[in-house]
Amino acid sequence: MSEIRITVNDLEVLRTNLVGYDVERCAILLAAPALGRGDSSSLVVREIHLPELEDYLSQTKTFAQLSPAYVARVTKKARNEKLQLVFVHSHLAPYPPEFSATDDEGERVLADFLSRRGLTGAHGALVLSPGGLHARELGSSREMRVVSVGNRRVVEFDPSTSCDTQIEQYDRQIRAFGLAGQQAIQKLRVAIVGLGGTGSVLAQQLVHLGVRDFLLLDPDTLEQTNLNRVVAARESDIGTPKVEIARRYMQDFSSQVRVQTIVGDVCRSAIAKQLTTVDIIFGCTDSHGSRSVFQQVAYQYLIPCIDMGSTITSSEGAVTGIYGRVQLLSPGHGCLWCSGLLNPEEIRRDMMSEQERKLDPYIPGAREPAPSVISLNSTMVSMAVTMLLNIVTEVPGEARHLVYDAKGPKLRSVAVKSSPDCFICSLKGALARGDRQPLFARQD
Repeated sequence: MSEIRITVNDLEVLRTNLVGYDVERCAILLAAPALGRGDSSSLVVREIHLPELEDYLSQTKTFAQLSPAYVARVTKKARNEKLQLVFVHSHLAPYPPEFSATDDEGERVLADFLSRRGLTGAHGALVLSPGGLHARELGSSREMRVVSVGNRRVVEFDPSTSCDTQIEQYDRQIRAFGLAGQQAIQKLRVAIVGLGGTGSVLAQQLVHLGVRDFLLLDPDTLEQTNLNRVVAARESDIGTPKVEIARRYMQDFSSQVRVQTIVGDVCRSAIAKQLTTVDIIFGCTDSHGSRSVFQQVAYQYLIPCIDMGSTITSSEGAVTGIYGRVQLLSPGHGCLWCSGLLNPEEIRRDMMSEQERKLDPYIPGAREPAPSVISLNSTMVSMAVTMLLNIVTEVPGEARHLVYDAKGPKLRSVAVKSSPDCFICSLKGALARGDRQPLFARQD
């Protein structure tokens, strides 16, 4: 199903400027296209254009019409920037809105106008009222899901039918966050990037939680040294792709689980683009290059990402520190660059092939394996899964960036502001650019 993705701040701007007045009001959104799964697509909203009073030809309680000159002006900007349009208007009635016969006729005129102006591809129509919203492809009966993204991920409008829920199996969870919360979890398509120490534990927790649609991405096979921390792995699995070990566990747990596996490196653009087909991304890798790529997908396509990591420091055989981090990467929250957590030199290394690394005089050999213990991995995963519940259900919790010090012990919630000039998480950068900007990844 196609959808419109919009930041929670932009949706609030629309509601503030269109809903609650004594006449219908309009807006035009410019949105970047984004290919989805199968034949679905998305419109990722980048800009809101709010007309002035003189830009209307007519405004009443039941009708609003923008001037052709205003529509042409915004359309020209969309064409020059290769963006799609979403035409928005309000209804005054307090119940959930439906498109009217007048709306149908107006959209046919607009669709014909856009076609004559050379704006191909799908455009959108959105109607807001005090009772909710409704969306569809412009000039069509094909409805579009609407998802707002920010501190939470909220499905604002969903034309699909409710999913079947095994009430008895999830009775204890439904008692915690309700049937609607359980169904929200079951409708998610979740990507896990990295199926090692944290990713394998995460796969186990999510499938037990009720997630039923997964994309698993990891380039590595199981080694002897992984057995201490990769959940569901057996000695006989040595040499088996890590994604296949996780897939086996998930599908043994439930025949309803759908799992797509990719044995590949997210630093490659063609593989990273597969992440645009999901609703939530979990980052469970230990490389700067992979984090730089999947966080760009998160901001560029408005797909929330929960990144996590853990570190054990030691000196002369003694543990000196045990640390962990869980961080939401989403509009309104600073990215890993703004957090000061990425190293450009490490990213350069990660983007190279093995042969390129050998030929580069500035790379002095292989990385040392980092210490890892399953208990610390499990602690950070549990925090990340709880954060997911805060984001997609009514489970209370405002922390979106947690820093853990086990030696303290200490757990802190911190906040990172997005730099207004950041090349990833600001509008001057990759934010909400969809398919209109290539990923900073290997293009081979």
